[in-house]
Amino acid sequence: LSSFYTISPQPLISTMLFSNLVIRSASFAPSLLRSSTRTFAAMPSIRPVSPEFSSGPCKKRPGYDMGKLPTRNLGRSHRSKVGKSTLKFAIDETKRLLGVPEDYLVGIVPASDTGAYEMAMWNVLGERDVDICHWESFGKGWFGDAVSHLNLKDTVSVTEHTADYGHLPDLASVNTDNDVCFTFNGTTSGVRVPNCDWIKDDRKGLTLCDATSACFAMEMPWEKLDITTYSWQKVLGGEGAHGVLILSPRAVERLETYVPSNRPLPKIFRMTKKGKIDAALFTGATINTPSMIAVEDYIDALAWTDGLGGVSALIKRSQDNLGVISDFVDKNDWIDFLAVDPATRSSTSVCCTLKLDSDQIKKFAALLEEQEVAFDIGGYRDAPPSIRIWCGSTVEKEDVEKLMPWLEWAYETAQE
Repeated sequence: LSSFYTISPQPLISTMLFSNLVIRSASFAPSLLRSSTRTFAAMPSIRPVSPEFSSGPCKKRPGYDMGKLPTRNLGRSHRSKVGKSTLKFAIDETKRLLGVPEDYLVGIVPASDTGAYEMAMWNVLGERDVDICHWESFGKGWFGDAVSHLNLKDTVSVTEHTADYGHLPDLASVNTDNDVCFTFNGTTSGVRVPNCDWIKDDRKGLTLCDATSACFAMEMPWEKLDITTYSWQKVLGGEGAHGVLILSPRAVERLETYVPSNRPLPKIFRMTKKGKIDAALFTGATINTPSMIAVEDYIDALAWTDGLGGVSALIKRSQDNLGVISDFVDKNDWIDFLAVDPATRSSTSVCCTLKLDSDQIKKFAALLEEQEVAFDIGGYRDAPPSIRIWCGSTVEKEDVEKLMPWLEWAYETAQE
């Protein structure tokens, strides 16, 4: 095809040849004759080098080579000397690179971020009243688990702070003398908390923060966070099935002084022994068997982070990616951010609405996947009709730039 073509406003179109496609002569209704000429975007000729824009598992780091991962732990017990030392090294490097305070504990736990967050909820909630903030599907899930499975409303007061997709609830109304559950970055809505100023320094309650798509791409105010969870499959492009749990001294105190009376704790949730924190869990003695090749993969991502200059470099990469999409949105009136307030726009899980209906948006995403330009960018199933482009730190800015003309092409083509 030529760079573009238009529908002729004449009553009759002569036979036209576009490659192997022959359009036969046809008469148009008078109403169509009066319609404005429509221009169709050309298919771009340059594709992103990496079409992986999935929001989890996410793109591997630039230059990743699985063949270069150490094999020292293959066929070995995770409780062997080499296994434990590898796990401890991953924990120590996590603390160092994230700037986690020395008196905080970091552990590798089962079942990704979901396992880590459930582990926290089941252990500490119920000691006092709870405020739960949610504005997308995962936060809503934590609220559902708290009231339907932990049955917290039977013993304490539970206050729900919620907002529609694209918005934040009124965080100033949250009582941080209660325990507080919240997501730092809403992966399925593209809405993040702009800061944690609403959390008191002298709070009496614990803050439980799901930071799975925020850690390593956004500043973590550790003094405001008592329990933080994430999965290395997000910003670092690691493999699934493992979560990371970070505990403040206040969280450890709660674990050692409060035992929920109305619920049993499965083995993979237990963090104490004889009333004291099980310190071994935070030095490499995991609760169950981890994938050691996934741990080596995580260490590789940590080394890449260190080589770039640390977390600040990763934050900049993600912000630069968001900047590309922001510029594109400013220039095109058919696309907008799902996040209404620019201060709350996620730099990792970037969610956008289009002036298309839900079927057309599905076609839009399918077109880009068929062309191997962008994989897995359809909006989350519970979100409003939208697209979701992962712009975390492992994604190259140049690939986001190359994707933008393809979005315009897909938008025009999806309407045909």
